[in-house]
Amino acid sequence: MTEIESTKKTPPRPLPKPGSDTVTARPAPMARLVGVDLARALAVFGMFTVHVGPAPTPGGGVGNWFLELASGRASALFATLAGFSLMLIAGRFEPKTGLAGRQARARIVIRAVILLVLGSALAMTNFGGAGILNFYAVYFLLALPLLRLRARTLAIIAVTLAVVTPQVAYVTRALLTESIVNGIDSWDPIARLCGVGVLDLLLLGLYPAITWMTFVVTGMTLGRLDLSSGAVRRRLAIVGPAMIAFGYGVSWLVLRLTGGAQKIMAGMPADPGAMKDPAMAAGSFDSPVGTGLGGSNAWGLLAAEPHSGSTFDLIGSLGIAITVLLCLTVALDRLPWLGRAAKPIIAVGTMSLTLYVGHILVILALPGEAATPPQSASAALLLCFVLGATAFAALWSRFFRRGPLEYLLNGTTKLAHRVR
Repeated sequence: MTEIESTKKTPPRPLPKPGSDTVTARPAPMARLVGVDLARALAVFGMFTVHVGPAPTPGGGVGNWFLELASGRASALFATLAGFSLMLIAGRFEPKTGLAGRQARARIVIRAVILLVLGSALAMTNFGGAGILNFYAVYFLLALPLLRLRARTLAIIAVTLAVVTPQVAYVTRALLTESIVNGIDSWDPIARLCGVGVLDLLLLGLYPAITWMTFVVTGMTLGRLDLSSGAVRRRLAIVGPAMIAFGYGVSWLVLRLTGGAQKIMAGMPADPGAMKDPAMAAGSFDSPVGTGLGGSNAWGLLAAEPHSGSTFDLIGSLGIAITVLLCLTVALDRLPWLGRAAKPIIAVGTMSLTLYVGHILVILALPGEAATPPQSASAALLLCFVLGATAFAALWSRFFRRGPLEYLLNGTTKLAHRVR
């Protein structure tokens, strides 16, 4: 959700040493970073779809499919791109060291503090724990020890997290009783302030760090790679679709061969209206593993539905994120007119923090609305949000380099220059 500093030039870097993780010595030109902005804009529109788009209906066709595609995966794409952003701050191809490295870490810490404040403020509204900004703050802090690692090492960590953390999260949640959770929250000032405390941010929330760091570390890995390299592109063109096929295909097959799908659905609430996420009303398993996903049913670990937090969900969502970023990067390189035509949409990606916070405030201001998704959620409302955000971003970017909240982030992080 943080600002991608795509307007800054990438300095030339030296030839890689033999055996290093760096694939090529050619720095990624600006078009590759514009591809990141465009991917972030699509993630913004995906968030809009989940929050204000029409609720799914039986036999809804393309509308249902689009909502299902956006649910959970838009936020996963956001988190992956956040990891990419961290590499732009910490040193894209070569990690910053010495004073520059300390100042880069200070900038990340300052951003985390600001996002925690913004996210906690939004959590105090009727939007509640559906916001992701305070979770981003935790991701950034947890990523600090990884900033100097090479792409290969980061990739290994990401794979390990995807395989291990869903099971660890499931077992940990199973061991937590209501009294333990209440006891921890009673001592947590953040939980007492806004209702979304450290335990939620790390384990129990909608975007728990224990599993969602997989997206961030994968984004950091992509940030270390040269997306202009043909070799890198060919590998990602294989890896991305393969992850999609494995994550969703294997989960679908296993759950139906074993009868796990029926057992999961048997544990879901009987009243669709009682479910907060509209995707759940359509029969999705859209809840964190160990909570709404069949309760404490371990079959949920095999599901690949949005926010299920399973290994299959992580792998499939990452496959989509990698494929989207790769396709947009290649398209912008090979079709110069696309960059010009998509300029208003790219502007959305450059001020995603402003538009994310802004769309929540607009939802809360809608007359008669008390929660998200709002009662007025519809295709018409979604179109208004998309067109409104695009028009605002296009107009603002003609006069200003950054969005309003992006200026706040950039200005505040200048305090990092005082670090010595």
